[in-house]
Amino acid sequence: MLTLFANFKGGTGKSTVVFNMAMWRIAQGQDVTVCDLDPQRTVSDVAEIRAEDGHEPVLKVVNELPKKLEGDWLIDVGTSDMDAVRAAIRACDQIVIPITPSQADIWATQQFLEIIAEECPKGKMPLVMAFINRADPHPRSRENAETLEAIEMLDPIKALPEKLVQRLAFRRSFSEGLAVFELEPSGKAATELEALAKAIYRKRK
Repeated sequence: MLTLFANFKGGTGKSTVVFNMAMWRIAQGQDVTVCDLDPQRTVSDVAEIRAEDGHEPVLKVVNELPKKLEGDWLIDVGTSDMDAVRAAIRACDQIVIPITPSQADIWATQQFLEIIAEECPKGKMPLVMAFINRADPHPRSRENAETLEAIEMLDPIKALPEKLVQRLAFRRSFSEGLAVFELEPSGKAATELEALAKAIYRKRK
């Protein structure tokens, strides 16, 4: 299973999502490798922090897309390298788009869907999912609701109601090399990550 986490806009928090999602998959017993194609190499950096601090299990990270893929792969890309983005789109089984609650993110997602369509022939489109990341913590936020409504109107996206709220735990997880469920096992961030991960990998091994 090869899952690409991407969007056409920066600042959506995708690298933090990739790191936490990879660690969650490892905790579920999967053989996980992250392919970090983002020129900033932020997932590579957090994997180094984790290894230097002696945290187990180690997160495997590579910086090139292998020709042969076995096991569970998560890909992080940056739009400053569009060749890598397009190659990842062609190779992946599913695409997950983190969207922060803003109109700019919706516009960027529309552009990204055009790129996906360019790279995927009709009938060979991967499953494309999107969720709200860095959501407003207020439970009745209009921005969250309006963004979800906008996502639901974007074809062929499957809009996921599960979201990740803007929380300190997600920032700490990156700086400390620990997934949110390792930092705060019973915290809200861990609960949100669990729900989102199950939605993304539902009925998939």
